[in-house]
Amino acid sequence: MKTFWNTQGGLTQLQEWQPNCWIQVTCPTDEDQHELEEKFNIPDYFMSDISDTDERARYEYDDGWMLIILRIPYVKEIRSRTPYTTVPLGIIHKRDVTITVCYYETNMMIDFLSFQQKRGVGFTDHVDMIFRLFLSSAVWYLKRLKQISMLVDKAKRNLDREVNNESLIGLSRLQDSLTYFQTSIRGNENLLQKLKFKLQIDELDADLIEDVNIEMSQARETTSIYSDILESTMDTYQSIINNNMNTVMRTLTSVTIIMMIPTLITSMFGMNLVNGMENSTWGFVFAIVISLMISGMAWWFFRHKRLV
Repeated sequence: MKTFWNTQGGLTQLQEWQPNCWIQVTCPTDEDQHELEEKFNIPDYFMSDISDTDERARYEYDDGWMLIILRIPYVKEIRSRTPYTTVPLGIIHKRDVTITVCYYETNMMIDFLSFQQKRGVGFTDHVDMIFRLFLSSAVWYLKRLKQISMLVDKAKRNLDREVNNESLIGLSRLQDSLTYFQTSIRGNENLLQKLKFKLQIDELDADLIEDVNIEMSQARETTSIYSDILESTMDTYQSIINNNMNTVMRTLTSVTIIMMIPTLITSMFGMNLVNGMENSTWGFVFAIVISLMISGMAWWFFRHKRLV
């Protein structure tokens, strides 16, 4: 889906492309991709790179085109191993053509449009737009990190009541998401540092870059903190599970030993040996009493040692 935006004096939608407008392409079809390549001569390989979910954050120049890939947060609506992940956002610019391409519909881009329309001032140039996209991505990383933190707290409350596989698997999936966030944020930071020296920036752009640096650093540090907390939490519950298993095995071993005592005694009296109890009326009762007494002593001993 293609949308044309006038970025001068506010963000207003256009019916067709005009020079210096912003072309927003979301979830492009084969027809959209073919049109971009034919009409604007965009390098076809770059469109393929944007569609690759594992493509790293980077920039390059090709035939006058400035080609940028920014990693942005994305939430999968369907059940997935990594509910929170990151996807590439392509930023393409050459003279009077500015295009953004994303193969996923993200809340970040919807919010970015809404916020810029409320600002009502548009973008001064493509450089201003690029760095505002960087700022928006950093802000949305922080928003998603807050959501992850809430999910971690919920899983921990469930595990405090009962250690179950579902909550542990949920924590593991969130750990994967934090790993994706940490890698993508680090890549965006490196990309930002390189673009500062490649793009022509003015004083306003310098202030915006400083804001982006602050938000990016906060997002990176927050991700690192949450990742450490989650790793510590997983280690703690793993230790609890191991301790519970040791307790259960220790109890079962003690019970097995106690139950083995009557079996041993009755086996001794049941052997075909002369022991003086063969013809006694109280022989069976005596064997039972002896078994109960020794079992009781064994139970008291294990209880005293806190083994049962």
